[in-house]
Amino acid sequence: MKLAVYPKYKPSEKDWLYQIPEHWKEKRVKFSLSYIGSGKTPKGGANVYVNEGISLFRSQNVHDSGMRLDDVVHITDEADALQAGSRVKEHDVLLNITGASIGRTSVVTAKVLPANVNQHVCILRTEQEKILSSYLHRLLCSKIAKDQVLENENGTSREGLNFVQVANLFFPLPPIHEQTQITKFLDYKTAQIDRLIEKKKALIEKLGEQRIALITQAVTKGLNPDAPMKDSGVAWLGEVPKHWEVLSIKRLTPVKRGASPRPIQDPKYFDDDGEYSWVRIADVTANDHYLVNTYQTLSELGRSLSVPLEPGRLFLSIAGSVGKPMITKIKCCIHDGFVYFPYYDHSQEFLYYIFYCGQPYLGLGKLGTQLNLNTDTVGDIKIGLPPIQEQEKIVEYLHVKTKKIDRMCYAINSAIEKLNEYRTALITAAVTGKIDVRHWKPAHE
Repeated sequence: MKLAVYPKYKPSEKDWLYQIPEHWKEKRVKFSLSYIGSGKTPKGGANVYVNEGISLFRSQNVHDSGMRLDDVVHITDEADALQAGSRVKEHDVLLNITGASIGRTSVVTAKVLPANVNQHVCILRTEQEKILSSYLHRLLCSKIAKDQVLENENGTSREGLNFVQVANLFFPLPPIHEQTQITKFLDYKTAQIDRLIEKKKALIEKLGEQRIALITQAVTKGLNPDAPMKDSGVAWLGEVPKHWEVLSIKRLTPVKRGASPRPIQDPKYFDDDGEYSWVRIADVTANDHYLVNTYQTLSELGRSLSVPLEPGRLFLSIAGSVGKPMITKIKCCIHDGFVYFPYYDHSQEFLYYIFYCGQPYLGLGKLGTQLNLNTDTVGDIKIGLPPIQEQEKIVEYLHVKTKKIDRMCYAINSAIEKLNEYRTALITAAVTGKIDVRHWKPAHE
């Protein structure tokens, strides 16, 4: 259904807004607020968090589509009392004012209370007779708000907004009854979009599970469904083809840790024209399967104090992205947050897939930061090892199959990105008066 436009417009005070409906006003958000502020992280930081108590909202909890409380932390009543001024109330609008999530926003509902916020989250408390909190939230989700936030970013080491910049955000403003109707329209339409996005995310999750199952099957059972099998005696392997060896990694190669020049901040260890790249946890997080670039390169002195790896070698993260395997495509050096396999002369790709499926870590902890890995635990992992030619066939098979799944995931992610763009465009059109929804009704009414 094509939406109508307003019958009459007037020029906006701002060139970037161009025009607004004739009966709308324009003002800075501070003239519609009764309170603006933020909290702080309690003294002691994470050490003072408790299992139950007052919720402390951080930037990771604030999202345009709603509050996400899976990893919300809690503080005691005493800690909350020390920052009583930043207790949040029902209908407060929260806005992230620092970091990569700057500009994300949510409305506080009664079910998430009692709660407080830290210094990275700003509270906007509206005068409801001037602007509905639900409408302010929609304004902050629009492109005109996101653009103003980006223009106003402040700070040196970290992006940030101060309260004055937040207070001076400039918006067009319709009458209250129209705000109610626009909010009703956007709630309905964005819910439709969000449901579609969730379905696509669920499909990506299923494809990810299918990818893991495919890899696990191949590295534990091989490609021949008719191959005679034997009990491996290893829980995660189960039965393996009869002609495969079952042995611990330490019987194939020592498992060794990387090393780091100290202090690592010393510039003498780095050279922009250095031959060996310096691998940080962030570089591993940013790459997938293959390490193709890093942020820094080492000087010859830095390289001599670390552990150099040549292209094609596998290493494994034991800190940060714990359990994540990586094959380097470049000359690089690794620090002691990684382990490597100096004398492993079988297929590096086959061993990569073994680690990637995550099954060898069963019983060692949860895959991710809670997983406890070191040279001994990695060396003690038992794997099924086919002849080298069979390893290569399995690797080739997995390359083809996983690339097909990856292409499907890429297409779905592209569709999700377009839906999010449409969501923002629709919100922006409604709150800037480019479309007239005053007479809109849901299809079922």
